[in-house]
Amino acid sequence: MRYGALEAGGTKMVLAVADDQLHILARESLPTKTPEATVPRMLAFFREHPVDALGIGSFGPLDLNPLSAAYGCITKTPKLSWVDYPLLPVFQRELGIPCVLDTDVNAAALAEAETGAAKGLKNCVYVTIGTGVGAGIYCEGNLVHGLMHPEFGHILLSPHPDDPMPRGVCPYHAGCLEGLASGPSIEKRWGVSARELPADHPAWRLEAHYLAQMCVTALMTVSPEKIILGGGVMGQTQLFPLIRRETERLLGGYLPPVRDTEKLIVPPSCYPDSGLIGSLLLAKRAGEEAQ
Repeated sequence: MRYGALEAGGTKMVLAVADDQLHILARESLPTKTPEATVPRMLAFFREHPVDALGIGSFGPLDLNPLSAAYGCITKTPKLSWVDYPLLPVFQRELGIPCVLDTDVNAAALAEAETGAAKGLKNCVYVTIGTGVGAGIYCEGNLVHGLMHPEFGHILLSPHPDDPMPRGVCPYHAGCLEGLASGPSIEKRWGVSARELPADHPAWRLEAHYLAQMCVTALMTVSPEKIILGGGVMGQTQLFPLIRRETERLLGGYLPPVRDTEKLIVPPSCYPDSGLIGSLLLAKRAGEEAQ
């Protein structure tokens, strides 16, 4: 069988076709414009490279409730031209093959759990910190959904006392993770992009404080065996030791099994293709279930 993947991002759409062993046979990247401009080009790619099943890992929020009338739709995304767009129904109708949709971060969590940094474990959390902040949760071998899907980017945090911008930049919530720790929040707070800040800048102490709060929340709620931190901001690798130390401080020895945060809080092994590989794994699941 041949499997297709669509990693639908806010900036670009990455398309791929792979064989049974998930070796990539064809790949293309398109800028994310309006659905009218972007979707026909994506459909053309999969018509040129036919597949037996398609996995889609998409930006959100998404309606992932199979009983909902809006199942498979992008919902109230900041990308206004995509609000309420029926992403999954369009690909199902136009390609006539099994298709499955999940969040891009759930797809990345699946890739890291089955082939990457959390391989062999039953529980992990994948968090991307970039233009936005999102998390995928892999729990006892399953991707977590529920009322909607995890929205770790909007968990509420305690602002650092030295933060000159304690409200953050989120238009919905004061003091949420995305508002305080995303790439745009760093740029707004310091006046330059994260890429331009030196490794010893105070920005990273604040960033580590916020991401450590998120790690503690994850440990206390879904109890992951691995916390995988990806995305553009985590390209600042000096963050990892800062986050680990701050996580240990905030835990205060409360979780005795957490003895080695160097092995617990890690970068992704599949980056930058975690979402794409996860989408292929979703397609493979869909294809096998349809047989």
